[in-house]
Amino acid sequence: MKNLLKTSLLAAATLLVATSVAAQQLKPEEMIQTRQAGYKTMAWNMGKIKAQVEGPADKFDKTLTANAALVVKAVANSGMGSLFVAGTDKAIGDIKTRVKPELFDPANKEELGKIVGNFVQQANKLAEVAAGGDQKATLAQFGEMGKACKACHDKFRIDEKK
Repeated sequence: MKNLLKTSLLAAATLLVATSVAAQQLKPEEMIQTRQAGYKTMAWNMGKIKAQVEGPADKFDKTLTANAALVVKAVANSGMGSLFVAGTDKAIGDIKTRVKPELFDPANKEELGKIVGNFVQQANKLAEVAAGGDQKATLAQFGEMGKACKACHDKFRIDEKK
């Protein structure tokens, strides 16, 4: 587990640096694609965690759950905020986005900062709790992580159904 943690932390640090550097060199449409890839990766891993924490206790895979939570933590801490720049709130050619323009409104900066800060905090806590291997505790923290995701979606993401 210690080697897994070291490897995961190194991967997270590498992702953080790579995302920040890459964002400086990406075209707006590439920024949209890159952040969408990050969120899809996170969603896939959240799905793995959900299946584990909501499944039967005798089938709970602590390692799979902890690894998936580390990926969520890595994405949350990767500096993806640098991929949200003015102009990436609308489609560019065939590249679509569901970001609301309100995300870029300076009047929302403080609220956005709180939402993002909580999102990162909950992702970090999810990885910590999942590493402990307790299914019920991980389920509870998974719920908190879901609330953190929803807070941003509710305020700054266009609903697909509209």
